[in-house]
Amino acid sequence: MKQELSNRTLGEWVEYWAEQTPDKDYIVYADRGLRFTWKQFNERVDHLAKGMLAIGIEKGTHVGLWATNVPDWLTFLYACARIGAVCVTVNTNYKQNELEYLCQNSDMHTLCIIDGTWDCDYVEMTYKMLPELKTCQRGKLQSERFPKMKNVIYIGQEKHRGMYNTAEILLLGSSVSDQKLIEAKKQVTCHDVVNMQYTSGTTGFPKGVMLTHYNISNDGFFTGEHMKFTSEDKLCVCVPLFHCFGVVLATMNCLTHGCTQVMVEKFDPLVVLASVHQERCTALYGVPTMFIAELNHPMFDMFDLTCLRTGIMAGALCPVELMRQVSDKMHMTITSVYGLTETSPGMTQTTIEDSFEKRCTTVGRDYPFVEVQVIDPETGEICPPGVQGEMCCRGFNVMKGYYNNPQATAEIIDKNGFLHSGDLGVKDEDGYYRITGRIKDMIIRGGENIYPREIEEFLYHLEGVSDVQVAAVPSKKYGEEVGAFIILKEGATLEAEDVKDFCKGKIARYKIPKYVFFVDSFPLTGSGKIQKYKLKELSLKLCEEQGIEVI
Repeated sequence: MKQELSNRTLGEWVEYWAEQTPDKDYIVYADRGLRFTWKQFNERVDHLAKGMLAIGIEKGTHVGLWATNVPDWLTFLYACARIGAVCVTVNTNYKQNELEYLCQNSDMHTLCIIDGTWDCDYVEMTYKMLPELKTCQRGKLQSERFPKMKNVIYIGQEKHRGMYNTAEILLLGSSVSDQKLIEAKKQVTCHDVVNMQYTSGTTGFPKGVMLTHYNISNDGFFTGEHMKFTSEDKLCVCVPLFHCFGVVLATMNCLTHGCTQVMVEKFDPLVVLASVHQERCTALYGVPTMFIAELNHPMFDMFDLTCLRTGIMAGALCPVELMRQVSDKMHMTITSVYGLTETSPGMTQTTIEDSFEKRCTTVGRDYPFVEVQVIDPETGEICPPGVQGEMCCRGFNVMKGYYNNPQATAEIIDKNGFLHSGDLGVKDEDGYYRITGRIKDMIIRGGENIYPREIEEFLYHLEGVSDVQVAAVPSKKYGEEVGAFIILKEGATLEAEDVKDFCKGKIARYKIPKYVFFVDSFPLTGSGKIQKYKLKELSLKLCEEQGIEVI
């Protein structure tokens, strides 16, 4: 593994590969036959960057990107990067209040949108937020509620009143001189903020995480090194680009290794399988629920996946049995990355050379140039191997801070420069880490600390269980009780007593689920993470519906 950090900006990386491998495919959409070579993509980025300069976007300007993985998503990201603007990625599941909060909090200057998703009309929501668009000229927006917002760009060819579209921005760019673009590029350094992502806000209002070129390009590079990526690899990207999993672990990996991104606009297991088969992808990423959907698809056996060699399962705690199935049926030496948005996101990762046991039961070791410590949350002391504590790290991957929120930044990054994750973990004698849960997800039943991860791993061995999550259910007697939320395999039937009987004599009595709920799905964030706090709310609703008394 190479042991060096790069000072290249994202724009310089694109230019490097456009020079080295101009005719090689960089972005491919297999389902629509669309391809961009590195040279074509680099030229389009330049044209769009000039168009951005024409409408007043410059170094430090905040540009919102609210879209699924559409073909020009990456063009907008790199056009921002090229001129020093900050790409503020917007969760595709955001509703009106969340959108408005983010636009206000981020001091957004320009918002780039698509039509929307199946349950959200982005155009209509944007007009509701900025009614002045319907009566103003493009680029002349003066919003009473959002005084810093000056432009809205529709990503596509359609025209909407008060908004530019992509073609118009490219046309405006033709009037900007090459020299102006060159001067703008000269102002950009690798330590400038290039991407701002908003945390999910499960414990309060979302915060803007400021990530630099240096943070994310190096994190992406070392992610690829753990899987021995080269320019010959083809990565199928079906995770959302607005999230760190997509924009860093996938996109920055491909950017720094010069390989091909085979894109899926919005996750569909059939499109993923067909794209891997058609393009002979060598790598695939996903959260556990995505891999489950692919493995269980009725047409799974129709596709040749022998081209796959590696990939990442992350974004949630990864069941051992699922990783075994992916390895056996999808021919992948799967790796796991652990981290959070604030750490760009990777801080530990397994490698393709690690044993199957290590890859299935741990999240690997520290990234190069990153110092990971397990710290006792009570005393602040470093925990010895085998002792549980909070996962913390410092290094090149730690965010620049939360936007306009020095207090929150100081609360998560201590005086020694360690970022505190809020996750519980254990380090073994070999330097590998296991994540044992969230400090806030821990179930406290009558004074006993119970970690959901342990019970989840156990219940995966029960025949008929496809997926399981364990969360606290409020209890008058004990404060909290253990609740198991189970998705059954197709055709399987289980009763609550079957689950409890399976546990008896095998795990401590206080860990056996008091409540068992069979569900069709789990509440997810836009990036596919399971929202445990919503399971707690769901448990009360299900108890009421099923006539179960909460005691």
